[in-house]
This record gives sequence, C-alpha cells and structure tokens, in this order.
Amino acid sequence: MTEDVVNVSAPARLHLGFLDPGGRSGRRFGGIGLALDAPSTCLSIRRAGHDRVEGADAERAAEHLAAMRRHLGVDQAHELTIEEAIPAHAGLGSGTQLALAVAAGLRTLEGFPTDYAGDAARLGRGNRSGLGASFFGQGGLAVDGGKRTQDRPPPIISRFPFPTDWRVILVLEPANVGLHGPDEIAAFDALPPFPESETAEICRLVLMQTLPGLAEADIAAFGDSIATIQEMVGGHFAPAQGGVFASPRVARACSLLAEGGAHGIGQSSWGPTGFAFAASAQEAERLVDATRAQGTAQDLDIRIVAGRNRGAGVERASRRQLAGAG
Repeated sequence: MTEDVVNVSAPARLHLGFLDPGGRSGRRFGGIGLALDAPSTCLSIRRAGHDRVEGADAERAAEHLAAMRRHLGVDQAHELTIEEAIPAHAGLGSGTQLALAVAAGLRTLEGFPTDYAGDAARLGRGNRSGLGASFFGQGGLAVDGGKRTQDRPPPIISRFPFPTDWRVILVLEPANVGLHGPDEIAAFDALPPFPESETAEICRLVLMQTLPGLAEADIAAFGDSIATIQEMVGGHFAPAQGGVFASPRVARACSLLAEGGAHGIGQSSWGPTGFAFAASAQEAERLVDATRAQGTAQDLDIRIVAGRNRGAGVERASRRQLAGAG
C-alpha cells in the first residue's frame, strides 16, 4: 500500500524597491521584485498518526499547519519535513514562502483548491507586498500596484519573464539579519514621509526604463534604473538600518562588483542580502572571482543564481514510488 506525499519547492525572491512607501498616490507601498531559482524552501507533507514537524523553522511551520487545518476543517494529523529553507530575515521572502509552501502542500494532499493570495493573508503574510504570493504562483519579474485597503492584497499590474542568460549575484551575510517583526513595524512608523517627487521618479523609471530594459534584454538600462531606485529607497530607509545598506561588509562587496562592471546594485528589502546583475554566467563568475580576490568576501556567502520564470513546484507522489525511484 502506498502513502501519499506532497513535495513543495518554493522560490526565494528579491525585493527591488518600493514605488510609494508613503501612500501619497492613494495606494501605499507598491513594489518591484524578482523570483529566484535559488535558494528555495523545500518540504514534504503526508498524513500520519500524530503530528511531527521537523527541519528549519519547524515551530513556525507547525503554526501555519495548524492554522490551515482549522481554516479547511481538516481533522487529521500530519508529518511535515522541511528539507531546505531560504535563509530567514535575509530579505529573500523566507516567511511568505514557508507559509505558502505549508498551505499548498496541505491543500494538495487533502484535495482542496489553491488560494495563494488568500492563504498569504490568512497566515499573516503580504502586509506590504503582493510579490511573495505572486511568485509562489508564477515566477519572473513582477510589479504590484500597492495597497488601497488593508483587507485586499495588492494587485499584480505587470509581469515579465527574466532573461535566461542573465544571472543574479547574491551577497549574503549569514551572521546578520535584517529588520523584522515589531522592529520592522516600528521602523516604518518612525520614518519621515517619502517625498512625492521621488515616488514620481521611481514610477517613471519602472515604466520607462526598468520594464523596457527587461523586454529588450538591455541589462545596462535595466540595471541603471534598479540602481537609481535602490539609491532613493535605500536613502529613505537609511536612518532605520544604518545606511543605504544594512551591512557595511555587504555594501563593500557590492561596491566592488559595481566597479567590476556589474549592473543594478542594491539590497533586497531590509537586507542584509545585497545583489547585482550580470549578463551571463561567465560574466557573473568573473565578477565574483574579482571581488573575492580583493579580500572582501570573508564572512560573506556570495552566490550566483538565475531568475525563475515559473512558480513553486507542488507535486503529489507516493512513498512506494519514491523508494522505487532510488
């Protein structure tokens, strides 16, 4: 007899900048982001005689599982194993992807239809951005139109596939974490109003440079606009995080990448993860090697990844099938 098991692989994301953090346009936040092919949150879920949740961030995953079972009216114990996790509080969307991976795994196992945006709201995710839930369903680069009311998720107003030849250089600092939880809320509350003129400029850049650059695979135009957006948004958040970058080490490594010819330097969300773009895998390797040769990579985790033009993988299998595949 076989046992059903559902495997879920959820993508990390970069948050490339807000459009209107202050909401003077009538819609607050808005944002532009990119799904990544790595790192990922990977988990499996099956029915069991009693609950068991194992792996990274197991406590939070157990809370999500319990909340979704209450919502769906499922009276059944489960075994949930997290085999791999996106680094937590690094600016890569780990919390949203874990929540949606648990929800999607449970829904698929128990025969319920998907509801990514709804589950994100139920599990306390997407309070400022609709990008995480969007990337769980589809990949690519997307723009959300900001929140008009608290009870409705931001709409996705644009989506483009990310060029398959381009690469993303991630600069992570494992010993550091970005603002999150109550500290993040307090930081937003303490910041001054975001200048309306900068919102107008960011919207112009996204519409007339970022998206056309992506559509035409013009990495220079794309990168220049992302770097400018990052400077404006990072400057606004600098009082809360100690600078345009939350980590001086990450900032130095990203500066060297820029000097070497990388495009679109910035920090994802509250960081500390920094990023840069390269036109090819070979160019990305050259840039990373040159940066490491400067001795700035100590205590940093520098990775080369691709964009992801598909959503999460959610697959039903069976324990007997899995054993036979080995």
